[in-house]
Amino acid sequence: MAMAQKVVLTLEGLKKLEKELEHLKTTRRREVAARIKDAKAFGDITDNSEYEDAKNEQAFVEGRIAQLEAMLRNAEIIDEDELDTDTVRLGSKVRLKDLAGGEVFEYVIVGSAEADPANFRISNESPVGKAILGKPAGSIVDVFAPVGTLKFQVLEISR
Repeated sequence: MAMAQKVVLTLEGLKKLEKELEHLKTTRRREVAARIKDAKAFGDITDNSEYEDAKNEQAFVEGRIAQLEAMLRNAEIIDEDELDTDTVRLGSKVRLKDLAGGEVFEYVIVGSAEADPANFRISNESPVGKAILGKPAGSIVDVFAPVGTLKFQVLEISR
C-alpha cells in the first residue's frame, strides 16, 4: 500500500479547507440531491439532460469531498510561531524585488494545496517558491520561468 503524501498547510489554509468540506457535506449535497429529485420528476431519465447534469455535479461534489477528506487526513500544519526569519520557509512572508523591473512583491510561501497566486500565496513548488526556499534576506536568486530567467532579491522575511 502506498504511503499517503503529506499535505502542508498553514492554520489559515486548514480552516479554509475544513470550511469548504463542511459546506460541501451539508449545503451542496442537499442542493444536488434536490436537483436530482426535481429532474427525476420530469419523467424518463434516459434522455433527461437535467438529470445527467445533476448526476455529474453530484459526482464532482463527492469527488471533491473525498479529496478534501484525504488532504485533511494527511495534513501537516505549519506552526507559524516556530518559524524563524533567517531563511525562507513554508509559511514565511517574503518581500522580493524584481531586479529587472524594480517592482517589489510580497508573497506568503505555502504548500501547493493552498496556493493562490492571485492573493499572493505562492507554492513552494512554483518556480519562485523553489528558487527562494532556504535563502536568507539579501540573497539574489535566479528564477527559471517559462518566460525566461528572472532575477529577484529577497528583501525581507517575516512571519
